[in-house]
Amino acid sequence: MSTTTVNISAAQVKELREKTGAPMMDCKQALTESKGDLEQAVVMLRKRGVSVAAKKATRVTSEGSVASYIHAGGKIGVLVEVNCESDFVARTEDFRELVHDIAMHVAASDPKFIRKEDVTTEAYEREKDIYRAQAKATGKPENVVEKIVEGKMAKFYEEVCLYEQPFIKDQTTTVSQLIASKIGKLGENIAVRRFARFKVGDAGETIAVTRPDQKTE
Repeated sequence: MSTTTVNISAAQVKELREKTGAPMMDCKQALTESKGDLEQAVVMLRKRGVSVAAKKATRVTSEGSVASYIHAGGKIGVLVEVNCESDFVARTEDFRELVHDIAMHVAASDPKFIRKEDVTTEAYEREKDIYRAQAKATGKPENVVEKIVEGKMAKFYEEVCLYEQPFIKDQTTTVSQLIASKIGKLGENIAVRRFARFKVGDAGETIAVTRPDQKTE
């Protein structure tokens, strides 16, 4: 039985790099392993990025950058602080692009918290009580009610937590996965520390800060 060798072109590598932001050699390796299947290669790179991110998650992030984003027309403004481990990485184009993209995402998607762990007990219990009451009103058994509540809470996190939201420029990936891919590429832990979002006409503003037990310094 003969084996087929797949020739990976520079154009394929370039396309995958533009899609994922991963290093050139990693892109070529993923394409080789996936036998030229672009979508499968993307999945491989995302998994590796998440794996690298998990290993670096406890490392100190005391450097970084603050960026602003003003939505077209000047009606919405965002300030965001994203941290990394070194000033060198903070000055790279990749990191600055990430910070800008996160600020733009916050302007468009209006998250209320950074991570699931940052959701306040009050907000969590309020939503859970509402979902449980809605589920019980259907008359379904208690075990089914709990599954319904669990599913709705997962959706709640996706709606209000920055890290859980689908990234506005690529709905197939979450903000958390976007950050993980940059961690894999830049080799440093990266974390969103805080953001503030202002909208003309709103009485208040959205201010989100990483909880003290989610240490980044």
